[in-house]
Amino acid sequence: MKPRHSLGYTVRHRVRTAIALTLAAMLMFAGTAAVATWLDVDGIIRNNSVNVIGQGSLDADTSIIDPNSGQPIEFVLIGQDSRDGAENQAIGGSFDDVVGNHQADTTMIAQISADRKEINLVSIPRDSLVDVPQCETSKGKIPAQYNVMFNSIFAGAYQTGGDLASAASCTLNAVNSLTGLNIQNFIVVDFAGLVKMIDAVGGVDLCIPQNVDDPYTGLKLDKGMHHLDGVAATQYARTRHGLGDGSDTSRTTRQQYLIKQLLSEALSKNLFTDTAQLYQLAKSALKSLNISQGMADTAALAGLAMSLKDFSMTNLQTQTVPVVQAPSDPNRSVWTDEANTLWEKMRDGKPIFASDDSSSDAATDSTDSNDDSNDANGDQSDGTTDDSSNEAPDPTTGLITKADGTLVDPSTGGTVDPEDGSIHDAVTGQYIGLADRYLNATVCAVPAKN
Repeated sequence: MKPRHSLGYTVRHRVRTAIALTLAAMLMFAGTAAVATWLDVDGIIRNNSVNVIGQGSLDADTSIIDPNSGQPIEFVLIGQDSRDGAENQAIGGSFDDVVGNHQADTTMIAQISADRKEINLVSIPRDSLVDVPQCETSKGKIPAQYNVMFNSIFAGAYQTGGDLASAASCTLNAVNSLTGLNIQNFIVVDFAGLVKMIDAVGGVDLCIPQNVDDPYTGLKLDKGMHHLDGVAATQYARTRHGLGDGSDTSRTTRQQYLIKQLLSEALSKNLFTDTAQLYQLAKSALKSLNISQGMADTAALAGLAMSLKDFSMTNLQTQTVPVVQAPSDPNRSVWTDEANTLWEKMRDGKPIFASDDSSSDAATDSTDSNDDSNDANGDQSDGTTDDSSNEAPDPTTGLITKADGTLVDPSTGGTVDPEDGSIHDAVTGQYIGLADRYLNATVCAVPAKN
């Protein structure tokens, strides 16, 4: 069924976010892990390892991931909004009430398929209200909580336990409780880390569909394609003003777009002629990441990177958890029943936009798994006409053009605004995503990188 998201959000004065671009580090590490640099990288990874606090679904003695296991590999990416240190304050601002405060401003679940051909990346809105189990921290237990903002889990556990292990472990345990998944690893990054990773790859190309002048982040951009450095791209990921509908859903989809563009930039590098730059990207990324002990292993990360060497960007599927406005507070959201369908697919290790009646093998063998979901979405149009199931998506934009000119996203069944590439629910009109391929190819008319 199609995801539906709420427009009921209030724009805040302080907009906070960071994105864990771990996938870029993994993919690029494959081309840089030569013997001459092994010890250097190994030291970075070991220094940034974080213990998992055993509790609930979490095993304190989690074994190192095996990239050759033939099983999906899952982890939670946490973008930490920390104002500790001059670099983070230069980006996010310095306020007396936030220095020393740690928020999980962005949380994404990453799932790499068993055959390493597909990656699911699902964002959890920070403003969504959830029920979470009790959690163990380094300095005591936090009782079960009900109807609390998702991002408060990380902040509360950090405040109680006083360390990253507490905050990330409690968040990971809550994610498993909410989704039915059994994820044992996490990776955390902050503002400064994101900036360094983007700068290490030489910046990223981002299509800005409208003029932006955000007084809170200081971001000022004219409509069109921009090659942004780390600071500007990070501010793009943080802003909720002047882009989209001002909701956290639109912000998370821009963050997903940024990740795709960064990966595209990194993958366009030549492993032979750009080795030095790729090595610096890998080092910058790894220095910026705090990795749980089950993944903080040089050989395992290098092996995972090698297993992804033939990965195609068309098989990176992104979505935000379907939400609606919370009955108790118009400024908050709650997950819809459609979230259960999403988690069921991930529990089965399937691409999130694969047809419900298709096999996992059939979906992962596709060169563009989004195209394979057309029939299912046509059957579940929920307001769109059934003939969309007989129309092939444009190979460049990935969208279907109806007879009346309406653009339809085949993955969600949503309609696409031709002016800014935003995807809206066909019935409610709510913002549900961003058609990034259309954005790049049409709004900004930029050819895809090889």
